[in-house]
This record gives sequence, C-alpha cells and structure tokens, in this order.
Amino acid sequence: MGVTRKDALRILGGTGVAAAAAALAPGSAASASPAHPASASGEGAGGGAIRRDVCVIGGGSSGTYAAVRLRDLGHSVAVVERAGRLGGHTETYHDPATGGSTDVGVLIYHDMPLVRDYFGRFDVPLVRYTGQGGTANHYVDFRTGLVVPGYTPPAPAALPAYVALLQRYPYLDQGFELPDPVPAELLLPFGEFAVRHGLESIVQLLFGYGQGLGDILRIPAIYVLKNVSLSVINSVLTGSLLITERRDNSELYEKATAFLGPDVLLGATVRSVHRGPHGVQVLVTTADGPRVILCRRLVVTAPPLLSTFDGFDLDATERAIFGRFRHHHYWTAVARLSGMPAGVSLVNVGADTPYNLAPLPGFYGLTVTGVPDLWGVKYGSDGQIADATVRAAIVAGIERLRTAGSYPVELDGLEFFKAHNPFELVVRPGDIAGGFYRRLYGLQGRNNTFYTGAAFHTHDSSLLWRFTEELLPRIAA
Repeated sequence: MGVTRKDALRILGGTGVAAAAAALAPGSAASASPAHPASASGEGAGGGAIRRDVCVIGGGSSGTYAAVRLRDLGHSVAVVERAGRLGGHTETYHDPATGGSTDVGVLIYHDMPLVRDYFGRFDVPLVRYTGQGGTANHYVDFRTGLVVPGYTPPAPAALPAYVALLQRYPYLDQGFELPDPVPAELLLPFGEFAVRHGLESIVQLLFGYGQGLGDILRIPAIYVLKNVSLSVINSVLTGSLLITERRDNSELYEKATAFLGPDVLLGATVRSVHRGPHGVQVLVTTADGPRVILCRRLVVTAPPLLSTFDGFDLDATERAIFGRFRHHHYWTAVARLSGMPAGVSLVNVGADTPYNLAPLPGFYGLTVTGVPDLWGVKYGSDGQIADATVRAAIVAGIERLRTAGSYPVELDGLEFFKAHNPFELVVRPGDIAGGFYRRLYGLQGRNNTFYTGAAFHTHDSSLLWRFTEELLPRIAA
C-alpha cells in the first residue's frame, strides 16, 4: 500500500486527475423530508407486545436512517440492535486526557441534499474535508518493522483511465442492478482487470482507499469499482467531501437515538421471526426480558449471512441466496503512543509484494488522528482471526518498530478496539454472472421483508442512505 485512506482522498483530488474532472457531473439525490411526527403508539419497554408498522433489525447506518425516515413518513417503527448503541461502524473515541475526539469508523460523506438534510435535522454541522494538512507518510514493512528504503508511492497517472471505466458502468454507483449478461471484465480478478486497462499505477491507491476489501488483486473487479466509485471520485474532484464540524460522527446517532426514544431496543437479540400473510412476529430478548414485536413489515439491515438469520423462518429460496455470501474481516483501534514523531503516519508496504501491497492479515497502517499521542490503527484479513489474536498482532507490530530501530515508539495502551466483522460481503464471479444480484434484489418484499445495507450496495453511508431512500416507498406502501 502506498497511501492511507485519508491520503488516498488527497491524491485522488490532486493535479494528476484534472483532465478527468470535466467529464464528471456532480452526484445528487432526493432530499429527505424534515417532518418530525410524534412517537409511535404501542408498548415501548416492559409489558405486552410491541405493535408497530415496521420492525427494523440492525441499527447501523442503514437501519437508523430507515427508522428515522419511516417515522418522517408517518409510520411507527421498532429498531432491534444487539449492541448498546446505534451507529454500527460509525464510532468515535473521546480522549479523556485532551478532550479531543477522533472518528475511528466512518470518516467522510458526500455533499448530497439528502446527506445535508439528515445531519441538519439533528443539528450536526458539516464542513468540507480538506485533508490531513501538515502530516507526512513514512513507509514501513510491518513484518520486519523496518522502513522500506527509497520507497515512494507511484504517481496516479492511470486515474483518468479509471474514471473513464467508471463512466462506462454508471449503474455501479446505484447498487447491483446489473445488465444481463454482466460484462465479463467486471468479473475478472481485479489484478487482471488492472493490467488489462493499464491501471497499475493506482493499484496501491485503490487498496489504500478500499480498506477491508481484503486482497483486491483477487476479488472480482466489480467490488473495487463499487467501493472506489464514481460518487467518490466525483466528490473528490469537486472538493465536496464532508466531515462533521465537531469531528464526532457519532453525534448523529446519539441524536437519532433520542429522537426514536423507546422505539429503540438496544442490547437486544432476535430469537425467532415468523412471517405470514397478515404480518410479522419477532421475538427478541432484552435486558428486561423477552419481548414480542408485531408488525406489518420487516426491514433487515444486518449483514445477510445465514448466521444472521438464526431463528428466522427462511424459505428455500432465501436460504439458497444468502448461503452464497462470503466475507472479509476488518478491525479498527486507537493506540496511545509515545516516541512517535508528531504528524507522521506509518503506511504498511510490502518490501517484496506485488505493487508493494501490505500483506494480509496485517496492518494497513498507523494514522495520525489530530489528537496528541493518538494514532488510528487499521488491520485487515481475508480469513477469520480471533479478536485476541488481532490485538496481540497489533501490539507486536508496534513493538517491532522499536526493536527494529525504526522509531523509539512505546505503546501506552490500546484505547479503543473494534471488530467490524463481517465486512464486505461478496460472491464468486460465477454467481454474479448467473444472476445472483438479480435474485437477491428479487427478495425485496418477499415474505413482508425488505433489505438494505452494504451487501446490497457498498460500504458508503451516503450511498446507502440514498439506496434506502429509494426503497422507502415500497416499504411504506
């Protein structure tokens, strides 16, 4: 890898891509309604059955947005979230030592009316993302802890060609509404796709932005093109990426939680789901005991793996489709370090790997957070690894920087650690060619159930909100 994800954004917007800017039109989406209806009727906590129009399973980015917007449209909702908070991958660490904060999950947003309306309704101000000014990248092979001598990332000369390829497949920016037949080159391993189209100079760049996608040289090209999408490129070229002014993305979800009030069941686990012609019954366990939710519609935003659906009355078609998914693995952490040069991010590059990509499982790097003594840590793997093993690997990797003599760094503690798993659900090229996503999208509305989330588009909150917004009329019908 030649860049951190934040640095990838800066390079994407650099002078090497000016020729591509004129060919792109700014993205837009329908504006979300600012309506704020009264809380839904029925039992909220304790007592008898909870009766709602819609039950949303999963309170991450897509689930929270769906619940808020359904309330806007006058529908009662219940949100079932197994964690103790809404927001999913959107997390923020508040440093008690300095009072500073750093976002460790979702970082940026697209400048769309829908995005501005959503943040605006909760009084969370947005500002332009201008990059990590005054910082520098050093390039280290974390397997040895040694600085890779003479390494510099290549200039992104192939970026205009990449933009032209994205323009060839504009439907990738909207979801997985794919043509039949699916263009064969989209199913190539991305490494082969990159060579075919002369994209070698930006492979490191795409790897750095697409953290969590695993070995991008092996996965089908379609997943890379969807993650580093036309919307991403357009937002960078127009300088329109947004961050929260208070550097606290979690504020949105805290205020959404207050808005939804007793309609949110945190720390809740789904035990069974029965869907019939006249409605849906969801049995959940909570800290206050078991609860039954009776609703007309179900919206599932949790990753659609078979393990997610334990206790569901899946039919054979649903089971066959969801059983095709496999996934990658991604972890984030915040490390308190002493002895690290201020303003320096360490990027993991392989001294002897194709394109110098960081070997996985392994670090993506240590990234400056803007909070003194705190660095963000990103770690990825194609296969399953125990969280304890990843924590130990992070500690060992940082210690190796010192023992190798590269930096006199001491780890004073991992202040935050989170597994973002399962991450990036994918299927095999033959499944895509055989109409997998057509069948997946065909499940919308089947058995009174609708679906949204990254598996139905990509890991991009702004684009997922747009996807969910376009699905709402069917859910609310």
